[in-house]
Amino acid sequence: MIDKELQKRILSSIILIPLSFFFIIKGSILFNFFLMIIFLVTSYEWYMMSKKKNYHYIGYPFLIFSFYAVYNLRNNFGDESENLIFFLFILLICISTDIGGFLFGKIFKGPKLTKISPNKTYSGMIGGYLFSFVIIFFLFEYSEFLFDAKSKWLPIVYFHIVLISTISQIGDIIISYFKRLSKIKDTGKIIPGHGGILDRIDGMIFAFPFAYIVYFLNILET
Repeated sequence: MIDKELQKRILSSIILIPLSFFFIIKGSILFNFFLMIIFLVTSYEWYMMSKKKNYHYIGYPFLIFSFYAVYNLRNNFGDESENLIFFLFILLICISTDIGGFLFGKIFKGPKLTKISPNKTYSGMIGGYLFSFVIIFFLFEYSEFLFDAKSKWLPIVYFHIVLISTISQIGDIIISYFKRLSKIKDTGKIIPGHGGILDRIDGMIFAFPFAYIVYFLNILET
């Protein structure tokens, strides 16, 4: 029997993931409007979480840069096909890492990954990697059919999966650390079963700036 919180989590995901993909695929003004709303809500959640703490102000420059990276990776990476493929590649790794980590951690449990977040386990970490590999492998098998474009970083795609998935999981733990300092479980209540928007995009706000630095500024060879 699925508990009520998990039911809410599943239902919210069924609604929000397709809705988010709609705005991302549409791009242009719709995507920019969607991104602005997410940024404002996330900034508010950070404010409410950290307003009485001495680390309050460090979050805003980081959030601005993070959302700037998201904006550029969707709009200014190359032509429209390259923008979309590259953006979805990063996004799907983050989502797959999150889902895989949750499912494997829930099913297999096992030793805790860190004291910062008691729900994080080694089985969840491994599940995050595995689920990302499976999802991306499946999609790239049909990438030409779906997007009619090839990625110039396809030959080392799995290496990038590990990198982005790792950064996403580290981001998750960092936000968990700040939540622990603030003595809260969730950053908000806007998403039933999930908490706040920051709870859901904690890994993404680290993964997208990382991808922006790596691929836009050519820090790593591709």
